This record gives sequence, C-alpha cells and structure tokens, in this order.
Amino acid sequence: MTNPEIASHFRELGKLMELHGDNPFKIRSYTNAYNKLRKVERNLATMSPEELQELEGVGKAIADKIHELATTGTMETLEKWRAQTPEGVREMLHISGFGPKKVKAVWDGLGVTTVGQLLYAINENRLVELKGFGLKTQETLKHKLEFLQKSRGRFLYRTIALASEALLEQLRELHPTERFEPTGALRRGCPTLSGIELLTTLAPALVAKIPGLNVNEIDEERTQGAIDDLPFTFYHCAPENFGSKQFRYTGSKEFLRAFVERFPETDFSGLPTEDAVFARAQVQWIAPELREEAWFLNPAQAASPSSELVTEQDIRGVVHVHTTYSDGIHSLRQMAEAARDKGYEYILITDHSQAAFYANGLKPDRVREQWREIDDLNRDLAPFRIIKGTECDILSDGSLDYDEELLAGFEVVIASIHSNLNMDKERATQRLLTAIRHPSTTILGHPTGRLLLSREGYPIDHARVIDACAEHGVAIELNANPYRLDLDWSWLPYARERGVPISINPDAHSTGGIDDIRWGVVAARKGGLTPEQCLNAGSAENLLRFAGCSTTKS
Repeated sequence: MTNPEIASHFRELGKLMELHGDNPFKIRSYTNAYNKLRKVERNLATMSPEELQELEGVGKAIADKIHELATTGTMETLEKWRAQTPEGVREMLHISGFGPKKVKAVWDGLGVTTVGQLLYAINENRLVELKGFGLKTQETLKHKLEFLQKSRGRFLYRTIALASEALLEQLRELHPTERFEPTGALRRGCPTLSGIELLTTLAPALVAKIPGLNVNEIDEERTQGAIDDLPFTFYHCAPENFGSKQFRYTGSKEFLRAFVERFPETDFSGLPTEDAVFARAQVQWIAPELREEAWFLNPAQAASPSSELVTEQDIRGVVHVHTTYSDGIHSLRQMAEAARDKGYEYILITDHSQAAFYANGLKPDRVREQWREIDDLNRDLAPFRIIKGTECDILSDGSLDYDEELLAGFEVVIASIHSNLNMDKERATQRLLTAIRHPSTTILGHPTGRLLLSREGYPIDHARVIDACAEHGVAIELNANPYRLDLDWSWLPYARERGVPISINPDAHSTGGIDDIRWGVVAARKGGLTPEQCLNAGSAENLLRFAGCSTTKS
C-alpha cells in the first residue's frame, strides 16, 4: 500500500466522522494526518509503530492505524464508520466542493442516498429548499454530478499504463515464447481509459490459468476479466496475423473507417507486422498515438512523419517545479540535484505566488531570498542551470499576482489560474487573454484547470486563447501531471499551426514528480508534437531568449 493510499484512508475517516457529527478534535487529527502522510518520503508500510510515532503529527493512535492498514489492508475504525453510511452517501463525499455538512443536509433533509437520487432532486429543483443551497450552488453541483456519472468506469492513463507494464512483465516471464503487446486506447495513449487492452498469441484457455487474473468471459477471439479491480481484455490471434490484428485493434473506429475508405480494394489481413500493413497501403508509418482521428491520414495536415514526434529523451529541461518554499516536499537544492541526476540540463523553479496562501505562496521578501539561494546554487552546480521563475496566479480580473518591479526580476513567468474557477466561457477566456497580454507572461499554465475524472475544466475559447498566445509570444503548458494533461492533446495541432510553442511541464512537487514528464510526452505525441515545437526540448539559453531574457541576467 502506497503512502498516498494510506493517507486517503485517513481523509475518508475524517469526512465520515464529520458527516456523523463526531469529535471535532479527532476529525482535525485525521485530516491533518492525511495532509502529512501523503508527503512522507519513507515507505509508511515498512515502518514500525515506534518509527511512525517519530513522524510529525503522528501519535500512537494514528501509528497503530497505519500499521493496521499496512499489515491487514483494512482499518477497523474506518470500516465501522463505513458500515453506518450508505455506499452512495460515501460516494458523494468524494465530490469536490460538496463537503460532509452539505452531504448530511441532503441525506437528512431529502432522504437522498445515491448520486442518481441527488441528480434527480436537483432536476426537480429541490435542493433550494435546504438551508445553505441556492440556485447557483444547485447548478454547480449538477454539472459536477453529470461529470461524475460520465467518468464512471474510467481510469487515468498512468494507472492503466503502470498496471499493464507489470502484467506484461508477468506474462512474458510465464510464456516467453508467446507475444504480448499493448493495443487499443492504451496503445494510443488516451488520457483516460476503460481498462487494459492487450494483443496476444497465447491461447484463451492458457490466459484463464494465469495467477491473479479473474476471467469472466472467454471465447476464441477475446478474454475479458479484471486484475486488481482493473478491467482487462486480451485479444487473441495467430502469429502470422499479428500485424493485421494489432493495426485493427489499435486504431479508433474513426481512424479505421477513414483508412479502409481510402484503400477500399486492399486486403490487409494475414500480415505478421504492422510495417507490412503500411507497406501494402504504400503510406508512411503512423504512430499509434496518432491513430485517434482521421486528420493524420491527410499528408497536407500531418505536420511531420511519425518518426519525428517528441520523445522523453528530447526533453532537456524540467520546467514548472515547486519546492519547500511553497507547497513542495523537497528543497530547492534537492529538486535541482534530482533533475541533474536524471540527466536534465536545467530546471525552472516556479513556486506559487503570494495569492496562493493555501500553498504557502511567496511574499516578495521570500522571493528575493529564493533568488539569492538560486545564485549560490548556480555557482555550486554549474554547468547545470537553475532558472528563476514563478507560477504566478492570474487574479480574477486577469492581472498577475506580483507588481511590475518584482515580475521583472523573474527570468520566466508561468501564469496560471487557481482560484474562482466557476466561470462561464466568456469570463474565463477574457481572464486568460488579459494575462496573456501582460508583457511578463512567458508560459500559460494548465489553461483549463481540469482534473481528469475529478473536475471539469472551466470552459474557454481555445482558438482565441491560442491566437492570443501566437500574437503575444506566449508558450502554452502541457501540464504533464497525469490528473491534468492540460492543454488537451486535441488542441496541439492548432497550436502548432499558429506557431505557439508547447512546454511539457511536470508541475513537480517532489523529486519523484519530475518523472511525470513521461505522461506529458505521451499526450504531446498524441497531438503530433515534434521536438522543434517543444519549448523545453531546447536549451536553457533558448528558453531565456524566448522569455526575452539575457542568459547573464542575475
């Protein structure tokens, strides 16, 4: 059990206890435990109760519960509160902005015990009868519930990718003479997925015997089931037909339909490799990530051959990083050394600005303190380069969070929205446009503020925002955090067309977070991005030139 998973149990416990009106002191204790434990570096599951008690904010009661979770997989206290709470009510507690008090109000006041009942009550305009609910609150909640319902049965790409890698390792070890490869939406790198999809030459009857797989449906063509609560589908084929089947199962319906319509007389069956499929069609190889829509089949629209798409190895700098100066887990030196040790040439430090009080945003005096430390570290770590930056909040009127004098001292400014997210399309767009026009803005951070499977982004006019970035020389972030992947891949072709650079940024809050660049690269490839169009595939000097800075600026 990972540290975040252990921490999440305490978050749920605190919410359930608040729902039932239990001891406020205990509730705060468990909520604080959640905030502390998810940031601990050591593996909580391997620590003894005595070692756990040495952690800040962890007493004997919490240490015992962590040990119980690590050794049994459950927590008796949590199970007690779960048993007193309908499953649907527990699900409501996971809706952002819909806290225990409001959940309690609809449960007691309207007898609502499921998300479906809650949505029905909203459609009947019944929530406004309750204290603390107005029309605006009701409408906001309706959108969140509809989004939640659409997201059910979906998983983050990272979740499925990591699970499939572990499964593939197991399969290849058990059956080294058979072939196993990712296929479907997994191979296309879709931001969210319905499960693991693999193509194999292994017989269906043998798949059913693999340890850990719970098979519930099997025939000659496919085997379906679940592993660790993640759905999987195995597609079966003969080795001599592997290429044909891989091509068929990888592409989306739209892509395959367009491909077949383009070559109506061509037989693509019975081919052992995908290379043979493309050779028979007499077209260049199309990377799996690009087989989502039909547009890449048109050479006039395809920006470059698939072989030129950006890779992890192309990324030279780690852009968008938080340290202990704001809400990061590791120090400035630790983040810099980690980036250097992972093979990167530079790092852009972008701790939160002062308006982000919840994230320990930096006041001007602490900004200058950080600049001094960066100067010292640059002398110490050269030729590795630390660049002075900020993730500066875009305020409600579109202005930036620091005054002009302080902004001028940063080498790179990432401008992002973090507050007042309930905006209509015009207001959100205008807020971004105002920030883009500011001469200090270098990169527009996570443009829609979305959290995949958790929170819809605020609606924006993507074309107007991208056009403004092109006009004012502002790059756009592809936030590589697997919960964001924002800017969405589908808008990368338009950004490329308008000449707007894309920066693949991990938004790292720890040294491990730097590795999220991997997920951003997958999304970037899906949008056809090349190294030339990726801002941090270039050197530090190139980034600073783009920002309008001298490389000798101090």
